[in-house]
Amino acid sequence: MSKTVANKLFIITGASGTGKTTISHYLRDNYGIQRVITHTTRPPRANELDGRDYYFETEASFKQNHYIEAVSYSGYHYGSSREALQKAWHKQPFVSLVVETKGAEAYAQVMPQQIVVLFITVSNPEVLLPRLEARGDQPAEIEKRLASAESKRDLQVPAALKSIAKVINNDHWATAKQQIDEIIKAEIRQNCSQ
Repeated sequence: MSKTVANKLFIITGASGTGKTTISHYLRDNYGIQRVITHTTRPPRANELDGRDYYFETEASFKQNHYIEAVSYSGYHYGSSREALQKAWHKQPFVSLVVETKGAEAYAQVMPQQIVVLFITVSNPEVLLPRLEARGDQPAEIEKRLASAESKRDLQVPAALKSIAKVINNDHWATAKQQIDEIIKAEIRQNCSQ
């Protein structure tokens, strides 16, 4: 008799510049864990494509989706839709999602048994500025983002996630990768033994 693998959603959260997208790519490249595509009203960066990096929406089209969570962050709307999650799970049982901490809290309430929260942090927030500059963000946008209440909030694990979040310090990529590998392998073992 074959075992059914339960759907799992690896939620990657933390402040801007901590390495959330890098970790999402690592999960994809090393474990085949695809990222659920989310929606935003933010304009695309030079290297971003609609339907690959985000679903880039207008204010009007953004309101047409059915969201598990949706937030405003630095003047733009972001949200993850039920449709995108179901589409991803239809393809494979393990998927990832990059969201800010309020979004992670929403998932913890809606589907606590199906999520693994990876909270990405750094020891010194001063490293975030050069990381954001290196990815090509505009200086005015970086300043605005780092000064936002949301960015400051996302530097700490929210109380609602403290008991479930797996905290990954991303000061050094090699150490962060090792932590991620341990978490993912444990989840795969646990899921396949059920």
